[in-house]
Amino acid sequence: MRALPGTAAAALLLIAGCSQGEQAPKVAEGAEHVDCALGEGASFAPDCAVERSTVGTEQILVVRHPDGAFRRFTVRPDGLATADGAEKAEVAAAGGVLEVHVGADRYRIPYTVKPGARQ
Repeated sequence: MRALPGTAAAALLLIAGCSQGEQAPKVAEGAEHVDCALGEGASFAPDCAVERSTVGTEQILVVRHPDGAFRRFTVRPDGLATADGAEKAEVAAAGGVLEVHVGADRYRIPYTVKPGARQ
């Protein structure tokens, strides 16, 4: 049995196209982005998207990674706390930015103090 001349080339192009199109995006989808460094030794870049919401009386912050992973935080008067998962958030505030460490991931989240709030 003999293949048609263009059939093998077309099949190779289809295979090559499939393998190239499945890379994770470099920046998470969303309207608001924050600097994040994901994994050991990573550098900060504005690649993570942030979503803010209220559930009952709690303010929730969801930080989405480019690969689809995410972290949920509860907003507290003294910073942020992980909303789920076993890993605790370590938070330091400096110059209007919360630097948050959870495991090997780090985030820089801008914040403002509301007038009359205790610091």
